[in-house]
Amino acid sequence: MDVKGKTKDNIKARLDVALFCNRKNMELVCDGSRVAKPRASFVLEKNIQLLVYKWLKSLHFLDGHASNISRLVNMEECRLYGMKSHNCHVFMQTLIPLAFRDLLPKRIWDALTEISHFFRDLCSSKLNVDHIERLETNIFEILYKLEMIFPPPFFDSMEHLPIHLSFEAKVGGSVQYRWMYPFERLDITVAM
Repeated sequence: MDVKGKTKDNIKARLDVALFCNRKNMELVCDGSRVAKPRASFVLEKNIQLLVYKWLKSLHFLDGHASNISRLVNMEECRLYGMKSHNCHVFMQTLIPLAFRDLLPKRIWDALTEISHFFRDLCSSKLNVDHIERLETNIFEILYKLEMIFPPPFFDSMEHLPIHLSFEAKVGGSVQYRWMYPFERLDITVAM
């Protein structure tokens, strides 16, 4: 990563925050020869991260809802390993609002909960055209709130994708008939 004449992307991204955004709390702080990155408001401290991972380690789901997420938790490294896409959606749709309710500032928790509810509503088995149109208009506000929290380098084409998902659901119907989770989960059971 240390190539002469090149800057690391993370430092360059933080310099872009100072140029293009009005976020003093996320700008690099230069004191002499050192450059320090202040802790972002959405980053949890190590002891709070351990609380979340302990909670995940203690979770048990009904058979068929999700795999055993507690097996995927590595407490020493504070990481989740081996999550399949269905487990990511279970985490995103149901666990994020529960896990971070009292741990994050309210405006951050609200934005994460709204995007979580957006995906939960979009993935429901019964869709109503009026409800999909409401999702279509709300996703712009939700993404705007997320843009106010996370730095610009976080947003790429994948963060733009939810804008199109509600239209896709309106045209193609319920997503449960178009996504690959049953086949992915079938591979898990056959491999075991």
